[in-house]
Amino acid sequence: MESKKSEKTLFGVLAEVRNPKELIDIAKTISDSGYRMYDTYSPFPIHGMDAAMKLKKPKLGWIVLGHGLVGFFGAIAMIYFMAVIDYPLNISGKTLMNVPAWVPVTFELTILLSAFGATFGMFALNGLPKFNHPLFNSEKFEKVTDDGFFVCIEATDPQFEVDKVRNLMEKAGAVHIEEVYDE
Repeated sequence: MESKKSEKTLFGVLAEVRNPKELIDIAKTISDSGYRMYDTYSPFPIHGMDAAMKLKKPKLGWIVLGHGLVGFFGAIAMIYFMAVIDYPLNISGKTLMNVPAWVPVTFELTILLSAFGATFGMFALNGLPKFNHPLFNSEKFEKVTDDGFFVCIEATDPQFEVDKVRNLMEKAGAVHIEEVYDE
């Protein structure tokens, strides 16, 4: 019987730097060099990293707004249909469109659909769920949850060449550079 060998494919080149300032500097260098398929990793958010990486504005806010508007107008349409068209009740000669009474349901449906939009939009935009990431194969990468600052240029970048990437990271002041493979 033939056993299949699991071939390792190169995921990217991972580099460690000493502190957040060096991480911002190396991100600017990588971005200015034309790389687009890379990411930075740190134990806490770093102010200015989005600008250093030249990231676009996030889409999640628009997704949440869209879902909130669907919830708002859906609630108005649902209540209008139920209270005015389907089953109108004339109580004490009051108008059928008793808008103040509609506020709680409209508010709740708007918030509910906005929360769904935020949750499922985040999952979709981040490509979740991911049960394993190739960077977890690096023993050095374990430091990222405590005191490590890393950047990884992925092999899927159009101008990726291992030697070129290693030289760029060495010149930018990386402490430790390693190739990471997807197993």
